[in-house]
Amino acid sequence: MLKKLNHPDVTKALGNLFWLGLERLVQIAVAIAISGLLARYFGPELFGKWQYANTLLLVLAPLTWVCGSEILVPTIVQTQQTPQNSPEGPTLGAILGSAFALRFMVSLAALLLCWGALALGWLDPVVGAMLAGLAVTLLFREPFGVVSVWLQSKTHSKPALLIGLSTAILKAAVVFVMVRTLVAPGRFGWLWAAEAALIGVALIVYFMWSNGGRLGWRIEPELFKRFVSAGAIFWLGLICMYLFLKLDRLILQHFVSYAALGRYSAAQQLNENWITLALMLAQTLAPAFVYRVEHLLKLRGNVVRLMCLAGVVMALGSIVLDLLAGMIIRRVFGAAFEEAIPIFRWAVWLSVPAAVEAMGNLIVLKFQARYVLLVKWLIALLVALCVDMLLIPLWGAYGALSGLACGYLSATAVNLYYFRYRLHP
Repeated sequence: MLKKLNHPDVTKALGNLFWLGLERLVQIAVAIAISGLLARYFGPELFGKWQYANTLLLVLAPLTWVCGSEILVPTIVQTQQTPQNSPEGPTLGAILGSAFALRFMVSLAALLLCWGALALGWLDPVVGAMLAGLAVTLLFREPFGVVSVWLQSKTHSKPALLIGLSTAILKAAVVFVMVRTLVAPGRFGWLWAAEAALIGVALIVYFMWSNGGRLGWRIEPELFKRFVSAGAIFWLGLICMYLFLKLDRLILQHFVSYAALGRYSAAQQLNENWITLALMLAQTLAPAFVYRVEHLLKLRGNVVRLMCLAGVVMALGSIVLDLLAGMIIRRVFGAAFEEAIPIFRWAVWLSVPAAVEAMGNLIVLKFQARYVLLVKWLIALLVALCVDMLLIPLWGAYGALSGLACGYLSATAVNLYYFRYRLHP
């Protein structure tokens, strides 16, 4: 055991996990603090509109994921394992430059599409004002995020995490000032845009500093085309995934008031921060224990252990959150959100199938099984849609939670089927 713990890959993964854990804990604390400030300042109805604007943003965001980490990380890892000056394979500068160009073009198109829809007046004016600023984050997060992907491939996410920590704390301080000075609700979205721009600039500066002061990125047409073709199916799969994750609020909004949507969204926002821990575990452990492992028996054992570990960790955490639900909701959101307590108690248990699914998904990503990814999230989306349309009119928020649960279980079932097919001895 000590010999395994001293292995360089394990040491790097544990160090990376520490920083990811620290960053996630701070981000959760900041997100909870900001949500509490905004919920008390806005009240349930305006907070529901703010959450709906964020939901629409997160539905738009996958449009910018045309060349995601599931393609870039394995490509960069393969490049790092190729000897320097080797004629085989693309260079790091070509990979990052081509990915950045593709992401920026798609992100700009998504932003203009969003602003065009807002100009036509399709949304509530307050929701539209909030979304106008929030949508600018599309132009910075994914394109400049190629630096974060490069760090992830090296199992060295600390620099990007420190940047995220610093800007999150700064944003919380500015939100506090804006609340105290009674800034109009529609202007808060521009603060999120400023944060995204600051993170993007800082990532570029760090990459140049670590690369001898040079950016060294360039667009390689063949690589650009490859990212477009290889990423298209993954892209559609990720769009289906995020539609599935936000479908509950999109449908619920048509059956309940903005105030009720605000209470449901308050519980789900806390829960989503908790579920993010499962994704964090998957992202930090994948390069060392899945992507670089070629022996099928060892790979199968690693993935099984990761699924069990994630399920147990999230189950134990869910027990604690279930017991503390009342105290958490009252402290964070105040008495006006009392009805969110039972919703939160049920919602936290979604983290268990979400964690198992995230770990099982690593096999799909390792073997670049893009059609499996697309089919999986399309099935989850359709299952959730059917359950939502059937149960939300009857059970409201609990019908929405049922749709999420059924969707996660469907996605997990596809993962297990592919796992058995791909790693059968």
